[in-house]
Amino acid sequence: MKDIVESLNKAFENRVRLAVMSILVVNDSVDFNSLKQMLSLTDGNLATHIAVLEHKKYVKVDKEFVGKKTLTTYSVTVSGRKAFTEHLNALEKLIRQSK
Repeated sequence: MKDIVESLNKAFENRVRLAVMSILVVNDSVDFNSLKQMLSLTDGNLATHIAVLEHKKYVKVDKEFVGKKTLTTYSVTVSGRKAFTEHLNALEKLIRQSK
């Protein structure tokens, strides 16, 4: 069981990052304000967690201008999807072995 626990991804131990990834893996992309509203977070809190996921290359950030405003959208990368899937598989394995 120790090997299962060690295979859990530390990037997803935080509830906000887990929630962000959960949202992104089921959507093509999500904009900053939508994520912020869905998770009831402040701008700074969400930006900090997104930065961690971006640094790990789990999330891709796209910025464009819509009129005079910047629209920032996020999508999960191939490596992010793989890491998240492996994390979820490890959690499921841990649950099954704990019965």
